[in-house]
Amino acid sequence: MDSLTQIVLGAAVGEVVLGKKVGNKAMLYGAVAGTIPDLDVLSSHFTDTTQALAMHRGFTHSIAFSVVFAPVFGWLVSRYEKLKDIKAWSWLFFWAFVTHPLLDAHTTWGTQLFWPLDLRLAFKTIFVIDPLYTLPFLVCLIMAMRLKRSNARRARYNKLGLWISSSYLALTFLLKGLSYVQFKNALEHQGIEYSDMATRPAPLNTILWSANVDTDEGYLLGDYSFFDTQPISFRFYPKNHHLIAHLEENERVQRMIHISKGWYTIQEEDGNLYFNDLRFGLMSLEPESQDFVFKYRIIADNESQVEFIEEPKDQRDGQKLMAELWTRIKGN
Repeated sequence: MDSLTQIVLGAAVGEVVLGKKVGNKAMLYGAVAGTIPDLDVLSSHFTDTTQALAMHRGFTHSIAFSVVFAPVFGWLVSRYEKLKDIKAWSWLFFWAFVTHPLLDAHTTWGTQLFWPLDLRLAFKTIFVIDPLYTLPFLVCLIMAMRLKRSNARRARYNKLGLWISSSYLALTFLLKGLSYVQFKNALEHQGIEYSDMATRPAPLNTILWSANVDTDEGYLLGDYSFFDTQPISFRFYPKNHHLIAHLEENERVQRMIHISKGWYTIQEEDGNLYFNDLRFGLMSLEPESQDFVFKYRIIADNESQVEFIEEPKDQRDGQKLMAELWTRIKGN
């Protein structure tokens, strides 16, 4: 999830663990702890694109990280804070650390919660930024923060925020299931044979959902809003995997295919080859769009020297997508 959401979650968890003993300092340290796992993004400055992607939401988003580093941070904080209870501070950091990847596991990218096992949990029920999850949670946290630690309403407001956010998170599973049924029925009615389907919410909401459908000839991409009145339509994208057949033995190519879980197309444009990760959709809802959110230019000097360079995103494209999404959410 986005940084603000993880700060709010970490602060709320910190309040639950130590709010009665240290007041707003519990929220402060919880907020800090809630951002620490995302420092893995710094790896992009020290390694190539494929390795950085493989490390993203890896070790720092695992139970192992929480167990190993919570006591370390707990000991450090206890050295200069009035409360010298190392165990209490360690519990605060542990729960702030571990709830971070638990929340991220609901997004499309997912987390390697059980690192070092090569298993990435990705429930794909919520977008990385969802105001309906974050804003009520934030309001409750601010209400709690304004009260003294001895005030009983402080704990009630904080727990209310946790209850509302958790209930919404549970609701997203139901919404995902309902949208999945709609996509499945549409494919059956249109006589489309497929081997696999993956669904995810569109940006900033859980009303509009997207589906990737794997067929022999290529991938079908479709979207469905709970306000739709017309049948679901699908757009076809050829796989073109044969365009990199001569590079498939390369380690970085294999790593990218593994990271994408096989949901990728190869696009040839102006003499260049591009690797499109389909899991995150397109930057436009226009029928003929080829602008995928995660698009990488393949630079191959030879079969052993391959690099992936992420294509930059235009802010205007993002603004255009938001306008298209708002229109699409209201139904077709």
